[in-house]
Amino acid sequence: MSCAQTIMDYGLRAIGIGERLLPRSDFTLCQQFTLIGSGLIWNVYFAVMALAVGFFLANALAMGKASPRWWVRKPSEWFVLVFRGSPLFIQFFLAYFIFLRMKQAGVLPFLTVAQWGALVVLVLNTAAYSAEIFFGALKSVPKGEVEAAEAYGMTGWAKFRRIIWPTQMRLAWPAYTNEAIFLFHATTLVFFSGFPTWRQQGDALYYAQYFADKTFNPFVPYPILAFYFVVLTLLIIGLFGLMNRRLNRHLPQAARPKLRYRPQIIR
Repeated sequence: MSCAQTIMDYGLRAIGIGERLLPRSDFTLCQQFTLIGSGLIWNVYFAVMALAVGFFLANALAMGKASPRWWVRKPSEWFVLVFRGSPLFIQFFLAYFIFLRMKQAGVLPFLTVAQWGALVVLVLNTAAYSAEIFFGALKSVPKGEVEAAEAYGMTGWAKFRRIIWPTQMRLAWPAYTNEAIFLFHATTLVFFSGFPTWRQQGDALYYAQYFADKTFNPFVPYPILAFYFVVLTLLIIGLFGLMNRRLNRHLPQAARPKLRYRPQIIR
């Protein structure tokens, strides 16, 4: 079988398109690159969806933490504390147990499936970490900018939308970029989370482990998996770097903050 035929057969297997049976012997590099890349579709799905939803939830939590009203501030603080203070791996297992009990009660039964239940956990987790980043940036907005906005007659929502929030995003974006990168890496934990995958077609780590078990050689599939994540990391840095330049377009070139990747050892 040629490499082109392998890509056609297995390139979209992770989402149910193409050959259903996995290769059993005579594994080639093309098969390993193709199937691991196919599983990466789920990792990208989890990360993109979690970032898209978690971004707005994180902003709401940051505003809640900054609220003078205790009944708004305290729930936000406890939410951030719980999800930042407990390991993501444990959150997956606790969430699956809760969703399973909800399914037995006939409430939202689809949450026991990985593409929904695990996504909810990732959204809540990244929202908690991002909220702390946005809250710190919110508290760092220069008072002079706020006073200038008030001098121009801006109040309430107009002041927040045109002055406070853009400055908050500009200050928070480098740290938020690191959170986005780590979230992509954290999607590999879904494979171990206990959530059943759709039609037993898992993510990139699922296929990497499959080849490692079949060939008794982990030094080929796992470096391939690492290669894909390095490429994704570079892509995220590039995309978020474009947004960073957009947010800082009013500053001189020398004064624009640079994005620096700072890996987190423990989630």
